[in-house]
Amino acid sequence: MRIAILGSGGVGGYFGGRLAAAGADVTFIARGAHLNALRERGLRIESPKGDLHLPRVDATDDPMTIGPVDLVFFAVKLYDSEAATRMLPPLIGPTTLVVPFQNGVDAVDTLAGAVGRSHVAGGTAYLAAVIAEPGVIRHTAMDRLIFGPLDGIRSPLLERLLDACRPAGFEATLSDRIEVDIWSKFARLTVFSGMTSVTRSPIGPLRSDPDLLAMMQAALLESIAVGRAKGVPLPVTLTSEIEAATEALPPGAKSSMLQDLERGRPLELPWLSGAVVRIGQEVGVETPIHRFIATLLKPHVDGAR
Repeated sequence: MRIAILGSGGVGGYFGGRLAAAGADVTFIARGAHLNALRERGLRIESPKGDLHLPRVDATDDPMTIGPVDLVFFAVKLYDSEAATRMLPPLIGPTTLVVPFQNGVDAVDTLAGAVGRSHVAGGTAYLAAVIAEPGVIRHTAMDRLIFGPLDGIRSPLLERLLDACRPAGFEATLSDRIEVDIWSKFARLTVFSGMTSVTRSPIGPLRSDPDLLAMMQAALLESIAVGRAKGVPLPVTLTSEIEAATEALPPGAKSSMLQDLERGRPLELPWLSGAVVRIGQEVGVETPIHRFIATLLKPHVDGAR
């Protein structure tokens, strides 16, 4: 199985690195200093689950040099999605699947418009990891991939991906209800990213302050209500599941959006709390907490540019 990682940052670098270490044929598509480091020094992963150094990895900025692959992990930041879709055609063969491991709920439609729905599967990732420096991925919490066919019909290619993930040291699930999984992650992430970013605080102080905790709970109910109004059959247990998962996070855990904010980088805000507001308007659900978050962070959406 040949896998191309389009977007070799925290998500793509971590999962691609673990798969490569387990013997999968992985090529990283990257750019700039990160690409140079991958070519010169390989990929290093710093992780509480064990550090990893791959002294040599296949890395390029030109998909034409790779050619058609079995799977593409589409893991670029959401604001880079449109430009990244233009890199897909050389990677697409007759049976290639592109699996988005991004935040938000818009990726499947974006990719279907670029390469056709028959070449797209659904995916989502639970991971706290960033590029600590060029060529180095720092992983701090969670490492789970969920992927599945859009129509729920058995996919031999995704079953092969599941087999490739088993020896790689992270949790992987082949789902027959991937839309529910994507929206479940979205509900959780919109709260985590929005609240940590708007307060410039890791999760610990938010959990310990009654007012901030109540605000997080209200934001979660908004996200879930929007998903259900959209027609996604989110389970009745989702609220308690997300609250338990949030309680289990290390007190110092920060969302990737907060880390982007601290580093002066662009934010995925329009596809997270901004999307809750946008979709809420479409389906007639009020979202005052997410509107507050989206409004206060609006001046920082483009980063320091």
